[in-house]
Amino acid sequence: MKKISWLLMCMVLLGTNWTYGEETVVAHWTFDGKTTGDVTDAAMGTADPITGNFRAVTGVSGEAVKFDGYTTMVTKKAADVPVLDSAFTLEAWVALAAFPWSWCPVVSHAQDNAGYALEIGPAGEVAVKVFSGSAWRTCISLINIPVKAWTHVAGVFDPETGLTVFINGREQGRLEFQGRLIPAHRTDLILGSVPQPAKPAYIHRPFGTIPGWYSLDAILDEVKIHDHSLSGTILQQDYAAAKPSLPPDIPSRVLPSGPAGPGRFGAYYTHLKYHWEWDDMWRTAEHPDVVVQFDDSPVRVVFWRGTRYSPAWVTENNLWMADQSVEAWNDEEGCFEHMQDRHCRYSHVRIIENTPARVVVHWRYAPISAHDNFWRVDPRTGWGCWVDEYYYFYPDRAGIRKYTWEKGSLGRPRQFQETIPLTGPGQTQGDVIHEEYVTIANLAGETQTFSYIDNPLRKTDKPIPSDPMIQMHNLKARNKPFIIFEPGGEMHYLRDMNIEALSRSGSCSHWPIGQMCCDGRTQRTTDRAASFLGFPITDPVIHEDGTRSWVSSLYGLNDVSFDRLLPLAKSWIRAPKLRTVSGSVKSQGYDFSQRAYKLVNADPQYPSTDLVLEAGPESPLRNACLVIKDWGDSTPQVLFEGELQTEGKGYRIGHIRNLEGTNLLLWISKESSSPVEISLILPAE
Repeated sequence: MKKISWLLMCMVLLGTNWTYGEETVVAHWTFDGKTTGDVTDAAMGTADPITGNFRAVTGVSGEAVKFDGYTTMVTKKAADVPVLDSAFTLEAWVALAAFPWSWCPVVSHAQDNAGYALEIGPAGEVAVKVFSGSAWRTCISLINIPVKAWTHVAGVFDPETGLTVFINGREQGRLEFQGRLIPAHRTDLILGSVPQPAKPAYIHRPFGTIPGWYSLDAILDEVKIHDHSLSGTILQQDYAAAKPSLPPDIPSRVLPSGPAGPGRFGAYYTHLKYHWEWDDMWRTAEHPDVVVQFDDSPVRVVFWRGTRYSPAWVTENNLWMADQSVEAWNDEEGCFEHMQDRHCRYSHVRIIENTPARVVVHWRYAPISAHDNFWRVDPRTGWGCWVDEYYYFYPDRAGIRKYTWEKGSLGRPRQFQETIPLTGPGQTQGDVIHEEYVTIANLAGETQTFSYIDNPLRKTDKPIPSDPMIQMHNLKARNKPFIIFEPGGEMHYLRDMNIEALSRSGSCSHWPIGQMCCDGRTQRTTDRAASFLGFPITDPVIHEDGTRSWVSSLYGLNDVSFDRLLPLAKSWIRAPKLRTVSGSVKSQGYDFSQRAYKLVNADPQYPSTDLVLEAGPESPLRNACLVIKDWGDSTPQVLFEGELQTEGKGYRIGHIRNLEGTNLLLWISKESSSPVEISLILPAE
């Protein structure tokens, strides 16, 4: 126990309240010697249940309890709650890891029209409130408490003078009135959690947000209830006597992207760990996430539950760029999107191909609302809209995003793409992106750059290149993320942004990470991961194939200059024609939705071929993938212009075995603006 004498210990065992000088304590949770399922009220000698996820950590004296921000709650049953009907003081030591989603009690004994509470607000405000007369009276502090620091908070009620808030022993708020407390009866007392589901603060669309449970994301220690009002002098003494010399045990929270550095090119199932408070809520076994690595660069692509598996391109210094993906909306439930699937009930990821030549990852999701409803449900079948996204990654750190849905199932309104950087806890937008934040271009090489500036216009007066289809975002990293769209799409929201945003946190915290059922929440502090920018937004060209609609875009993360994106774009959109010269392999054309040439082998027993990629200035070769159906299990030698190449440098080989046979994948690492001869031969035995 913490500094409690043997005599006071006997008083506790006898169920007697004790005094420290002029203090009379009627409840005191020290959190020392905590058992698995309860914490001891040292003043009353009761064991009060603690539920949800929590951990014992070092406190201001002895042990304390870390609440997880969502599930943790201490409950004192109504029959054991001390009766307060006059003056009182509530005090506690708190160390926040993040601000609450909205007002959250440190201590609460309240009904609709009765009771009292000491609470912390969504920006670190401290409030004490009491039901007196016929209304709730609330006193809110004039300052906010910080995160990652021990803070002593106290709320005092006196029926003759009203309410006062103290922070670290100093008065920081006062509400003067006269009136008696109306106590709550037959009501449990709660520590550290909302007593019933509540909506987050700063929400965008109330009809698209439903109430949810949350607790303090904080360490609590030395929570006391006194049955009279303490003076500021006593509270200052309490603060000074217990003020800890060490910071609270709150580790930094960093968006997880796997081991640092380059890795062998491929896709890997893994279990990405964020922080235990978030991780412990997930009821998943091993391997829930996927990371794609590249062997010549530390950049990677992360499919993580924290983004609902929406893939994020992650730079060498762990800056994240994600995408909105397919979204719809209405005025009844708000947005229908993968962002609302906070438990990943409908969002799944799997590895389809994993070879040295190519990696294919499949992400399947249903756009749902915060109310957990599907978009455009067929009343006869019960099927709503589902989206399948296939990502074709290549060793040059570029990949195709092909997203497809059942024709007619999406309807309108809808949105397909929105470029979204992320901020991690502690980061501002200016930590992630430069003032000149994006450059766009068209196939003619005309460019425009947009920036964070003072007093930006709502509609830009800068000249916009016709048919812009290339964008590169200027993250504060050596490697820059880019997107190349098919010509014919429309790029919107091309404008400068307010430079004041660079000093702020990310804009919205309902996604990523957030577990509240919330359709939009403004993030006003840097304590939580958030998303921002959301521009440009592109309406892409939509294709139809049989029963499916689909769209393709080329994504990447490279350390190349912007002007090198133009030949890459041309090599994808105006890919060189492939001509077969001899051998058993025949061309079936170029599939830009895979960034690959499709071929078929007519003689699996003796495969061979001579090909020409007819590259030119307007259809340059910037690496290429050949997919040869029915090649078989043999591994060919590869020649460029008759010169034998070294596997792993000039080319890479992959075999895909399926029920019908074995296909060959050939990745060609070569840049050229003139024709290239390629030969595939079997080595002599």
